[in-house]
Amino acid sequence: MSTQSTAEATKRLGVETTGIEIIDESARTASPKDLFWPWFAANVSVFGISYAAYVLGFGISFWQAALVTVVGVVVSFALCGIIAIAGKRGSAPTMILSRAAFGVTGQKVPGVISWLVSIGWETFLAIMAVLATSTIFTRLGWGGGTGTKIVAAIVVASMIVLASVAGYHIIMRLQSVLTWITGAITVLYMVMTFGKINWDTLMAIPSGSAQAMIGALVMVMTGFGLGWINIAADWSRYQRRDASGTAIVGWNTLGGALAPTVLVLYGLALAGSDETVLQGIGGDPIGTLATLLPTWVLVPFLLAAILSLVSGAVLGIYSSGLTLLSLGVRIPRPAAALVDGVILTLGTIWVVFFAESFIGPFTSFLITLGVPLAAWAGIMIGDIALRRQDYDEDALFDVRGRYGAWDWTSIGGLAVSTVIGWGLVVNTVEGTDWNSWQGYFLKAFFGSSHVPASADGPGYWEGAWSYANLGVIVALILGFLTSYVLRRGTVARQESGARSGG
Repeated sequence: MSTQSTAEATKRLGVETTGIEIIDESARTASPKDLFWPWFAANVSVFGISYAAYVLGFGISFWQAALVTVVGVVVSFALCGIIAIAGKRGSAPTMILSRAAFGVTGQKVPGVISWLVSIGWETFLAIMAVLATSTIFTRLGWGGGTGTKIVAAIVVASMIVLASVAGYHIIMRLQSVLTWITGAITVLYMVMTFGKINWDTLMAIPSGSAQAMIGALVMVMTGFGLGWINIAADWSRYQRRDASGTAIVGWNTLGGALAPTVLVLYGLALAGSDETVLQGIGGDPIGTLATLLPTWVLVPFLLAAILSLVSGAVLGIYSSGLTLLSLGVRIPRPAAALVDGVILTLGTIWVVFFAESFIGPFTSFLITLGVPLAAWAGIMIGDIALRRQDYDEDALFDVRGRYGAWDWTSIGGLAVSTVIGWGLVVNTVEGTDWNSWQGYFLKAFFGSSHVPASADGPGYWEGAWSYANLGVIVALILGFLTSYVLRRGTVARQESGARSGG
């Protein structure tokens, strides 16, 4: 439904009914600076502080970790900014715009991957919110057991689902408010814990290898910008037609990267100063950070933690609903968000009440799907770089149009890049030995070898390059080359109005 009356109705706090269809010109009123709010609010999470422990876990020094953080966060969100340009050019969600590169039907291949990644991320954020509530309630003496977790799961899931069902305009207003609340309390946390930093201890952390730095860099990129890249155009599709592409990239990058860069750098100082914090973050990141606070500030800290995590999950579930529609599910957009909300709730309940561990399996999930997602991103970035015109919006929904049903070059490039990428990543954290089949190229190229799990502990890889996880970067580069080099003629024909082959 793309009429002026609908656009005005949604702006008056009505539920957004627009799904994957093209946004009407009258509704495209956003400017590049508006992109700052959703990206900043979704990433000003105190969880960013705890992420520092995973970076230091690669065995690198404080200064090496700081360099990796700045480069990884900024570059990964800049890549999101490039994908966001497509939203302005086509007025449609990211996965619909992906049809120009993969074909109208072929887009369903990366679409399934995108949907799984979004579901995984939003569920993870909801789990973090529930665990944080339980931990802090326990410390306050309010009871943090099963009853607290049940109530927290219901409240968190309800907040996420209701906001995502409401849609774009309400989410944009919500994010602008959450930015100030979560930002202010996060600054308070930093002020309250600054005295916990021990600079002598930080400077004494030994340096790690170049391979360890690369591994940490890949994890930072995957955990931040690349984790959002499959939904980047969802928030730029309301941009004015004359909006500057450079400004879109700039505001997207600033909004997404500003808070994580500051928070992870601060987290490096905290985690590097206290071994207890460093070790405790793996099981309960936010709860561990709360142990550094006096009791009186725990309630506002919990509020900031929950709101920041909910903010990120709202963006994820809104976009996962759009992706579900792009796969051919014929239900209204609010209903799609509700379906994903049910999945999120069930996933949260299972992990919180039944799973023995989830950090390890989630990390494995992130790396495993991060490889094909990086390959997709490379293909999309190459496609965007080649195009000089706006998308043919009607053809995005027509298998007989200029984009065709299948673009076999892109599909093949995605498959090859993924197979090569999986051969250069490993997943051997606790609880993920089932995923030890990856890394099959490491022995051939780097002489690495895998030691299977035993009674003494989980499996692990030997070799300097084993944990560099080069596969994510390799998949991104191969995907880009597939599109930018092999599809130049295809894009030229599409922009001349000819139907794509396939």
